[in-house]
Amino acid sequence: MASSQQQMEKFVIKTPCSSANIGPGFDVIGLALSMYLELHVTVDRSKTTSDQPLNCRITYEGQGEEDISLDPEVNLITRVALYVLRCNDQRSFPAETHVHIKNPIPLGRGLGSSGAAVVAGVQLGKEVGGLHDLTPERLFDYCLMIERHPDNVGAALFGGFVGTYLKPLTPEETARTEIPLSEVLPAPAGGVDTGVKPPSPPHGIGHHIKFPWAPEIKAVAIIPEFEVPTAKAREVLPAEYPRADVTFNLQRIALLPVALGQSPPDPELINLAMQDKLHQPYRQVLIPGLTKIVESMTPATQPGLLGVCLSGAGPTILALATENFETIANKIIEEFKSNNIVCRWELLEPAEGTTVVRA
Repeated sequence: MASSQQQMEKFVIKTPCSSANIGPGFDVIGLALSMYLELHVTVDRSKTTSDQPLNCRITYEGQGEEDISLDPEVNLITRVALYVLRCNDQRSFPAETHVHIKNPIPLGRGLGSSGAAVVAGVQLGKEVGGLHDLTPERLFDYCLMIERHPDNVGAALFGGFVGTYLKPLTPEETARTEIPLSEVLPAPAGGVDTGVKPPSPPHGIGHHIKFPWAPEIKAVAIIPEFEVPTAKAREVLPAEYPRADVTFNLQRIALLPVALGQSPPDPELINLAMQDKLHQPYRQVLIPGLTKIVESMTPATQPGLLGVCLSGAGPTILALATENFETIANKIIEEFKSNNIVCRWELLEPAEGTTVVRA
């Protein structure tokens, strides 16, 4: 007979937030940062039945609490976990599973909240399903069937400062409705249980490489109190770009991983490498004050500053710096305040990737 400890399984999944692009690295560069989504999971394996939907009870504390569904068929984290389970012939959670979500990552602010949810959900499916043969690289395939932008999920899964890319999927590979879609679609979008086994992800959808990061560099995140949905931020982008602008970004993306890995950091090189013409100029219509902040904040005007960029789709501003963090944050907050926007700021550091700790 199994002991009570064996029957009651407890573990914590910890997934970092992330910033994408870091200026010119549109849909390519990701940076894991030290603010964490946590799933506190209990599986009571002494039970064989449950009155909870899909055998799963969800509780939640943190950002956007009033907007988060506690229905496991609707909540993004559990929908993703169900996708992993159903790909491996398990239709529901083990009876009985309790997932307590602790989320300090602000929603819709460009800090990878949906990417963290996808990564944590994939890890949750692996753990409760006992799918121990799923490697981090294979989990990345599952993530990319759901979240087609590899920068945030790559950083949240593997940690650190990463470059990512993915191969195209065929329409047949992406069209099956069982695949949950996190890209700002009305819930439940995808993830429908038709009773059909969902398609397992192709192997090697995406790849990543970790870049070095100078230990002196910290990230000052200035977080406005309004949201910019990713879909809306992408709508303002043009379908075509001038060749000169593409060349501009290619030149800078070639410099960026080298510039941020050198110790001591070179402020002028980093400031140059963080410039962008492919997404930030077009998103200024959604984020009042963005242009002035990016153009006026330089190492010459702010001691300790290395460079400023929009974090992902925004509206969060990311300032990389080595010192004078509060002064830099207050300068950007004042600019937002002149546009009647209230902000808070956090000092963050590069973070390790998703971890699982068992009780």
